[in-house]
Amino acid sequence: MARDTSLFSGRPSELIGRQVAGYRIEQEIGRGGMAVVYRARDLRLDRAVALKLLAPELARNDTFRLRFTHESRAAAAIDHPHIVPVFEAGETDGVLYIAMRYVEGSDLRHLLDRRGPLAPSAALRIAAQVASALDAAHDHGLVHRDVKPGNILVARGTDSDHPEHVYLTDFGLTKKSLSLTGFTSVGQFVGTLDYVAPEQISGRPVDGRCDVYGLACVVYESMAGRPPFRRDDDMALLWAHQYDEPPPLTDSRPDLPTPVDAVFAKALAKSPDDRHDSCGAFITALRSATTGEVPGAHPPTEVDLRVVDKGAERLSPPPRWAEPVFGGTLQEPWKDRLRT
Repeated sequence: MARDTSLFSGRPSELIGRQVAGYRIEQEIGRGGMAVVYRARDLRLDRAVALKLLAPELARNDTFRLRFTHESRAAAAIDHPHIVPVFEAGETDGVLYIAMRYVEGSDLRHLLDRRGPLAPSAALRIAAQVASALDAAHDHGLVHRDVKPGNILVARGTDSDHPEHVYLTDFGLTKKSLSLTGFTSVGQFVGTLDYVAPEQISGRPVDGRCDVYGLACVVYESMAGRPPFRRDDDMALLWAHQYDEPPPLTDSRPDLPTPVDAVFAKALAKSPDDRHDSCGAFITALRSATTGEVPGAHPPTEVDLRVVDKGAERLSPPPRWAEPVFGGTLQEPWKDRLRT
């Protein structure tokens, strides 16, 4: 593949129609500094996939290739409804590739650019699905390190109660490896500036709480229409993440209750020890602050006994489709009467 360097030189059309490791490339759908993602056709199973091709120089680094193989297998082992499945990862003709499920829809970046700030209910629905994916990855020993709107895919949901289905993608199979192979130098980090945690900037060890910080930045932007920190240059932005307090969300969204500010202050704490222990805990606290609901609580059931007494004699068996079934057995009290 003599022209593979063209992947990163602004001429992706040169690969359209070509075959790479059993996949025919059809269209570019995204790119970054070290990889390009294409929609491709799996010629063996005749299905659409998202094919990520990494920069050729990465395959020439032995340490990177070993890390790539290990982390690809770890990501492929996660079976979660909100994580884009990894079908295959390998190397062909000196190029590393990852084949993943192709998701129809858009990403949160385009959604925010097109629609602006989201309603709190929509932002919470999306964030809860992302939090579930991140916590599942953390349980498998993986830290995303680059949570951002562009890595959150939003597809059509199943019904009006679930209007969108969210997938988290790009688990940064290369991010940890880059720092171990000389592709990033001392003092650099891998991540996106608007959402990067302070410990990533300073080069300290990271765990799942750096993803809590990144998710909080994303949810803040989903509701405010901008990330928590905006500065004129990159160095000022890095400084803000490390030392400045985020502006209260209610400055931009006065329609939200003031308790949400305390939730974001905790999630965006400079020290990981001061943040929520998990992404799910952050979303639970945010939902409680937004809606006023106490987690795990529900209002008491009110029954008008007069109506119950008057209607008791008129009760009749429910239709079969309404009958609860557990293990294939109809439950009392209608089981015997339905045998006739």
